[in-house]
Amino acid sequence: MVTTLHGTPVVPGLAWAPALVVATGVPDEAVRRYGDGGHADDAAALAAYDAAVAAVADGFRTKAAAADGATAGVLTASAGLATDRGLRAAVRKNLRAGQPLLTAVDHAVEQFVTVFTGMGGLMAERVTDLRDIRSRIVARLVGEPEPGVSMPSTPTVLVASDLAPADTAGLDPRVVIALVTERGGPTSHTAIIARQLAIPCVVGAAGVVEAAAGRRLLVDGATGAIELDPEQVDAARRVALDAEERAALGAWEGPGRTADGRPVSLLANVADPASAAAAAAGPVQGVGLFRTELGFLDRASEPSVAEQADIYADVLAPFAAGERHVVVRTLDAGSDKPIAFATHPDEDNPALGVRGLRLSFIDHGLLERQLDAIAEAAKRTGTDTWVMAPMVATVDEARDFATAVRARGLRAGVMIEVPSAALLADRMLAEVDFLSIGTNDLTQYTMAADRMCSDLAHLTDPWQPAVLQLVALTAAAGQRAGKPVGVCGEAAADPLLACVLVGLGVTSLSMAVAAVRAVGARLGAITLAQCQEMARAALAAPTPAAARDAARSLATAQRHQQPEE
Repeated sequence: MVTTLHGTPVVPGLAWAPALVVATGVPDEAVRRYGDGGHADDAAALAAYDAAVAAVADGFRTKAAAADGATAGVLTASAGLATDRGLRAAVRKNLRAGQPLLTAVDHAVEQFVTVFTGMGGLMAERVTDLRDIRSRIVARLVGEPEPGVSMPSTPTVLVASDLAPADTAGLDPRVVIALVTERGGPTSHTAIIARQLAIPCVVGAAGVVEAAAGRRLLVDGATGAIELDPEQVDAARRVALDAEERAALGAWEGPGRTADGRPVSLLANVADPASAAAAAAGPVQGVGLFRTELGFLDRASEPSVAEQADIYADVLAPFAAGERHVVVRTLDAGSDKPIAFATHPDEDNPALGVRGLRLSFIDHGLLERQLDAIAEAAKRTGTDTWVMAPMVATVDEARDFATAVRARGLRAGVMIEVPSAALLADRMLAEVDFLSIGTNDLTQYTMAADRMCSDLAHLTDPWQPAVLQLVALTAAAGQRAGKPVGVCGEAAADPLLACVLVGLGVTSLSMAVAAVRAVGARLGAITLAQCQEMARAALAAPTPAAARDAARSLATAQRHQQPEE
């Protein structure tokens, strides 16, 4: 019998290769050799820390400059975290208390790890980043190369307890053909970057690090199954069939519609001009999520209206021709995306604090200036521009935001990330022109579960029936109002779940551009009625796994019936 482990599926596809188990850290011998560092005094030790931090931050920024989209944003945020003034102050305090430099760094990081873990929610996602930053700083101090993934020369399944953004961002999908981690959930940094790379990925697979060493793994990114040393002929056959299917999907060129002709707008998530240009070259009908905050994570002061307008215009311009539109999200700053000029550094629980639209309650000018810049960019490029606000919880918030947006001649919408907004979707749509469901946060807030806690990965799964019920409620409100309701969270990139979302009444899906062809091809192979049947089965299921299995069984049966129709 083949031993099979299970985790949470993130990116579909089959991959079969030897496991490369990654252990990050600095060699113990190098740490012992460094000792107390031999620094003359606290000031000299702190200067050494500052130099190491600067080198680490520069490394993150260099990688960010070579990346785009969400990957670049994640790396830029890591650079900001490495140079955080609070972390430096904790190191300095520990040095003055008589601790040697490495101990001072270790204790300072663990202090923040405790704080972030206690906050839960999005802030807990930064724990992996913090520990990765500590390893990199220590490596710089002791004269060792920064730890991380050494790129293999032959196809490999990368296995790790967890992967930091700097590790996943540098992966070459030609040789790292699948990712498996013990920790993390479907919206973790590893999952997000794996979707951009379009390689099979499973997270939250307990015990895989110990079990995988020296084994060949067959990873099924659609089911979450990881087979250890499967029978070779059968594994090769299954992978070859999957490769044929994926090659066929890669030939899809749009437009998005079901087999019986129901239109479904397939849109791209972008973060900057480079990712916008890449998306515009693909088979997308526009942008469903322009994450404006990712361009400002490393800014100490707010960009001027003119500077913002230039950046936004560069993103809007590739979509000026044809009938494509761009949905711009106003600053979703706060929690795991701190911005120096906007967010509050000392909140007890940032995930439930002043983030997103709530920043404008304290500094209304921040929103007004951004809307002015978006309006100027839209006028300059002629692109059909929609604007939506994140973290909207009440109808009054939606009304006030819509008034401000429409005063500038733009279409106004809000994100459905908070359960209260989903429950009030009819009333929200009386105030705005469209809704966009952010499944990442909606799942976290609905299930009251930290997205990065692997023990709770079953709760942070967007297939949770409670989450699907809220999506159905929101989509039904859109149908009654005759207004569009889209999904821009990571759930939209799952081809199977995309069919369920369309069956629930969602009219558009926005995702990493690498996922568009697979989603479009899957939707084009089945009818709207079949999507609705899959949606009913998923809603009736008791667990995410059961919902996924029910939808997959129906999809398989429908695909086999298709030639006879």
